[in-house]
Amino acid sequence: MTATNLSFIYLDNITNGFSEDRKIGSGGYGEVYKGVDNTGQTIAVKKLYYMPGIDDTQFRNEFNNLMRVQHPNIVRFIGYCYEVHNGHFEHNGEYIFGQNIYRVLCFEYLQNGSLDDCLSDESCGIDWYTRYKIIKGICEGLYYLHGQSMYHLDLKPANILLDANMVPKIADFGLSRLFGGSQTHTSRNCIGTECYMPPEYIKKRQISNKYDIFSLGVIIIQIIAGPDGFSKYGDTSSQEKFIELVQNNWRHRLGLEATTSQVHASLEEDCEQVNRCIEIALRCVDENRDRRPAIRDIIEELRLAVTETTSSIASWEQV
Repeated sequence: MTATNLSFIYLDNITNGFSEDRKIGSGGYGEVYKGVDNTGQTIAVKKLYYMPGIDDTQFRNEFNNLMRVQHPNIVRFIGYCYEVHNGHFEHNGEYIFGQNIYRVLCFEYLQNGSLDDCLSDESCGIDWYTRYKIIKGICEGLYYLHGQSMYHLDLKPANILLDANMVPKIADFGLSRLFGGSQTHTSRNCIGTECYMPPEYIKKRQISNKYDIFSLGVIIIQIIAGPDGFSKYGDTSSQEKFIELVQNNWRHRLGLEATTSQVHASLEEDCEQVNRCIEIALRCVDENRDRRPAIRDIIEELRLAVTETTSSIASWEQV
């Protein structure tokens, strides 16, 4: 992958001086602005915070990881800026000379923002077809990352962006790490977002490829059952009860009372996909990481679900 070295002056101009009205997001390591150049091209401009001691490490880590990845479900890296400006600064009422280091990363601009803004329960919001496409896309992106021996370590709806066609793209590689093989590693520092952290990390700071799988499970539950879906699961007496509740809610929304065989087959297809996805998600959030599926197995199950439901439709059409 190639990335363009962009000047800070150029980025300052296309974001109106990194103005508040151009801000489209913020995170633990920086703020994201909408940049529009004089040709009308739009990009997302992530300006990293000034954090003495970890600035260069953080910037270098994210930059190197972004240069390694290229996939339809990974946000496309466009360019960067790393500039050191000498100048004078006010400090305790006096002016001193020093350096200001600007660290900026630029990405494709995604019109529909983050998945975080689109989550809703079964009764409203985006349709099942779109939700299923988002689930599949996230899994494909994660499968690619794990194939690159890369663990994201902060997978969550806020770090999944959606393009104009609601195609999901995994973003924010500030915490991601490269690991060889499938062995377990231990971290001294707390990383990630708590409600997406697996129990072995919370208790023992253990990191493996099953860290991201747990996060993925929480996200799939939230896509299917809303932002409070994982909490609802914790409050339900059993997995079977939770699956039944979610399935019934979707059956109600999809209108299973339709009588024509063609419509009925489509509704059955959707319900089977809901069931398959929620079962996968619950295995992903198993407290025992050894029982969580590998991402390649999840991909295979999702493909199988499509194959099975396509065969089901063919059977209905022959009736």
